[in-house]
Amino acid sequence: MARNVFILGLDQHNLEILRRLPGAGELAFHRLLSVEELQGEHIDVPVLLDRAVQQLEAFDGPIDAIVSFWDFPMVVMVPILCARYGLPSANLLAVLRCEHKLWARNVQASTLDELPAYGLLDLDIPAPVLPEGVHYPVWIKPVNGASSEGAFKVHDDGELRARLPEVRAVIDRLGRPFQEVMNMVEAPPEIARVGGMGCLVEEPATGHQMTVEGFSHDGEVVVYGVIDSISYPGTSSFLRYQYPARVPWEVQERMSDISRRVVAKTGLAQSTFNIEFFWDEPTGALNVLEVNARHSQEHAPLFEMVDGVSNHQAMLDVAFGRTPQMAHRAGSYGMATKWFLRHFGDGIVRSVPSGEQIAALEHDVPGTTVRVTAIPGEQLSRRHAEDAYSSVLATVYIGGRDEQEITAAYRRCLQTLAFEIDEVKN
Repeated sequence: MARNVFILGLDQHNLEILRRLPGAGELAFHRLLSVEELQGEHIDVPVLLDRAVQQLEAFDGPIDAIVSFWDFPMVVMVPILCARYGLPSANLLAVLRCEHKLWARNVQASTLDELPAYGLLDLDIPAPVLPEGVHYPVWIKPVNGASSEGAFKVHDDGELRARLPEVRAVIDRLGRPFQEVMNMVEAPPEIARVGGMGCLVEEPATGHQMTVEGFSHDGEVVVYGVIDSISYPGTSSFLRYQYPARVPWEVQERMSDISRRVVAKTGLAQSTFNIEFFWDEPTGALNVLEVNARHSQEHAPLFEMVDGVSNHQAMLDVAFGRTPQMAHRAGSYGMATKWFLRHFGDGIVRSVPSGEQIAALEHDVPGTTVRVTAIPGEQLSRRHAEDAYSSVLATVYIGGRDEQEITAAYRRCLQTLAFEIDEVKN
């Protein structure tokens, strides 16, 4: 009999990847609430949990696993639901130590030597100033966010105050439901005082950005992949993810060591994770940007193309109480990338490439998959879960022998994929 896996926010793209996993024929994948329900304008965690429980209770069969690969609120809902049904999962307290940005920095500061200067911004006063020891330029970030929503780089007091209304709007949308989850645990006094509606400021880390993917299971923390995160020149918006990473092996080993120490310090177990780093090549400094108590679904096709099996495998193995045995370099390609075709600034989408145009492109450029995310008629600034400076019009997955072949394929995609957007001035 098939084992039943319930996935918060399961979408068609990831369902197709899951169905290609070894042994997937013995699993039944069930969507537990839709992405639209979970990431809407108004997030109410107790209501979402009630809906999820109602769906699970109405299911006529065993519930063998509950998982997800998305940011808030799904990342915190998984341990809550798994605890209710007695399923393997991370502890909610450990997840919050990763997801609450100030709490995470405090945990990291207790075990790492290299961290950017950081502190809490006092939002209770009309004109907040940087905390002592933190200097411009800085990033301002809600203590809970998703996909860089509400994060801004500012260079002086004027820019800081100009961005505060947008930051406060994100805190109001995401911070209030995050506080509902914070109320379920006993946090340290300094974190409990901040709660879910605080705002972190920190000096920027610089250098080559990478993401480490791994899992923590049965007392062991394992890193199984390092991905390059390459931004558009002069911006903080990602141009592409590239696997495997190009940095020297000794740097990857240092990242693995730091990852093991940080994950162990958070107490995160029975979970996948990903950790974002900056490596400053001239100085050798390695700075942790953030720790996520989940793996990245954005990287799933990259692992599949290069290693032969997506990182969803680790998620399922841990959910079933098994130690993951990840494939390595058994895929069809030597390198794989996910490109982000973006529009910088605001605009109204008038037209996007047709299904026929995309199918023809994918046929003509082997190893390429195009997913258009822009919707005709939408205003880009009204989206959620986007960074503050750009909006993704399409994502393009490309596998090839090397970076040169893949870059040539992407240039051909750019020449073919046409979007019409009317600019909107803010």
